[in-house]
Amino acid sequence: MKNDSGNDLKQDVDTDKSEILKIPGLPRPYYQDEHVTLYHGDCRELLPLMPRVDLVLTDPPYGIGEAAGANKSRNKLAVAKDYGVSDWDNKPIEQGLIDSLIKSPAIIFGGNYYAMPASSCWLVWDKHITGDFADCELAWTNLPGAVRRLSYVWNGMIKQRPEQRWHPTQKPLDVMKWCIDQADTKLKKRVETILDPFAGSGTTLRAAKDMNRKCIGIEREEKYCEIAANRMRQEVLGL
Repeated sequence: MKNDSGNDLKQDVDTDKSEILKIPGLPRPYYQDEHVTLYHGDCRELLPLMPRVDLVLTDPPYGIGEAAGANKSRNKLAVAKDYGVSDWDNKPIEQGLIDSLIKSPAIIFGGNYYAMPASSCWLVWDKHITGDFADCELAWTNLPGAVRRLSYVWNGMIKQRPEQRWHPTQKPLDVMKWCIDQADTKLKKRVETILDPFAGSGTTLRAAKDMNRKCIGIEREEKYCEIAANRMRQEVLGL
């Protein structure tokens, strides 16, 4: 797989910039810069090798078939984008994997699809959406404090800010930045290291990079690794 300059994506790594390359057993990153390290692989195999992080921020599969083209039958405002057909959302991930992720401070989108511990601090994203999509998305957290809500329009072609979509369950960049801000506030410290084991098209990674944080991503679909890597090469956006 080649990047925009014609070079091998898997060689797009500066081995002097990250201590993570020194951890035995980890494969060579698919992409790496001074803020982001992205692995192409199965998180079930790589998570036991990961270093401790300040925050797990992720949006795992819910098991509701969104990768199988479910978006095409919903909103009639415009022709639905064709993301292709895949099986990664045919079933939820193993509960044991979720349980391992929440040993760290964590924000888990779709926590309402899993058996999560009681939480006082759900994060609610109000999408102002039409069709049969959910009005809001819920992120479970183990952070202290009360429920918080963000109103941010994400309704097919109608978006609060222009943003290209590459993935059927992609979250807006500003929503993921809001989640990081919430973690800072709730934990009463700046979150410096973030892990997203279901990186998709790289929105968590991009948010972390824009906010000058370190982030590790894992993604099993190579086409999304390529998209995420290309997003990381863009200049950091102003905060």
